Amino acid sequence: MRPVVPFVVAALLFGLGVYGVLRRRNAVLVLMAVELMLNAVNIVLVTADTTVRAAVRDAGLTHTGGVFALFVVVIAAAEVGVGLAVILQLYRLRDTVVVDDLDLDAEPEGAR
Repeated sequence: MRPVVPFVVAALLFGLGVYGVLRRRNAVLVLMAVELMLNAVNIVLVTADTTVRAAVRDAGLTHTGGVFALFVVVIAAAEVGVGLAVILQLYRLRDTVVVDDLDLDAEPEGAR
């Protein structure tokens, strides 16, 4: 298998994720763009592992790319849980999730 196609797809996904982080104003969409970038990294990890395994042909190699991809998925799930909790609390305090409209130095209206 030629690894060019998965690497190009991963590069496009990562670029789309970077564009989403830089251009989106909604915090939930920014989190989705970060997830796109993490999925691109997963594609690169698995493709690189498969390519190295095919080149070396050593039976003693473990599936390190798949293991690292699993760790990235676990970290992404934790990031989504914490990120959505932060965004929900931010919406409760500021009544907006638009990143450009947030003034983090100002005291919220309902705060003591």
